[in-house]
Amino acid sequence: MGVAIVTGSAGLIGSEAVRFFSSLGMDVVGIDNDMRKFFFGEEASTKWNRQKLEKEIDSYQHREVDIRDYEKIEEIFQHFGQDIALIIHTAAQPSHDWAASDPFSDFTVNANGTLNLLQATREYCPEAVFIFTSTNKVYGDLPNALPLKELEKRWEIDSAHKYYDGISEDMSIDQCKHSLFGASKVAADVLVQEYGRYFGIRTASFRGGCLTGPNHSGTELHGFLAYLVKCTAIGKPYTIYGYKGKQVRDNIHSSDLIAAFHEFYKNPRVGEVYNIGGGRESNCSMLEAIAIAQELSGKKLDYSYTEDNRSGDHIWYVSDLSKFKSHYPDWSLKYNINQILAEIYESGVERWN
Repeated sequence: MGVAIVTGSAGLIGSEAVRFFSSLGMDVVGIDNDMRKFFFGEEASTKWNRQKLEKEIDSYQHREVDIRDYEKIEEIFQHFGQDIALIIHTAAQPSHDWAASDPFSDFTVNANGTLNLLQATREYCPEAVFIFTSTNKVYGDLPNALPLKELEKRWEIDSAHKYYDGISEDMSIDQCKHSLFGASKVAADVLVQEYGRYFGIRTASFRGGCLTGPNHSGTELHGFLAYLVKCTAIGKPYTIYGYKGKQVRDNIHSSDLIAAFHEFYKNPRVGEVYNIGGGRESNCSMLEAIAIAQELSGKKLDYSYTEDNRSGDHIWYVSDLSKFKSHYPDWSLKYNINQILAEIYESGVERWN
């Protein structure tokens, strides 16, 4: 089956990938130096998840390496060479707000780190499949220019608009405000496409909506659903930033995303781009998510509201999944928003307390 390299292997998507691809019989090498703790503090550390992986998966090897260190990355790729069949690159600085506090770290992790992995793939395993977890933030704040209307608990797009079923890959990524995080992810996204189109490597950028699930080390600055459910369960104050709490996100469970990665791995293409998320099947506003979390926990969330929205943040974003489904018709979502929130609560409540 070969070797799978997974960056950010102790994070939400990375750990799901480790478990899935090791279950297929692949040897998995994880690259993760717990930068999430550096970004967001102790509560965001992924150390607990790394320890679970090392304890439970015999075929898993961990490398505590920074993806910005090309020499160390090169050593790993040179060692495994042509045995590498798959690279899943999930490691990132993932927060709008944090990026503005340290633009150099944000850009070097997101852009330079991605370049290092692409070049190592080109040098040592050019036949491997390279999958990148990009973001819907590559579209910047252009979704906010869509014709939106205010409903009781959410913003919604006009039903006659071509994006009513979700935003597709034909939306521009140019001439808009991205946040510095969005800009660094644009650089990485375009690099992934270019190493596909220019060098013929089988690459894909998956532009995710909200990626979520029970293994998310959610914090205030990243991990919307996991952090909201955690705050509700333990009585921690929560702040809603702007848009009356009616901002809408589509949410995809980490296992559904990995299933999509698997479909691409089985039948890869070159330089592809896919919008991926919960689509019309799994989305919610912040107010709607709060109501579900309160019902699950039997507790009332202690939340406050500030008019100041996060710079470049989306008012409404739902992914159009039709391109990916047309290329990979065997794939479908298994989780909706209620199932996702219930699993986050049930798996997290003991750990949080």
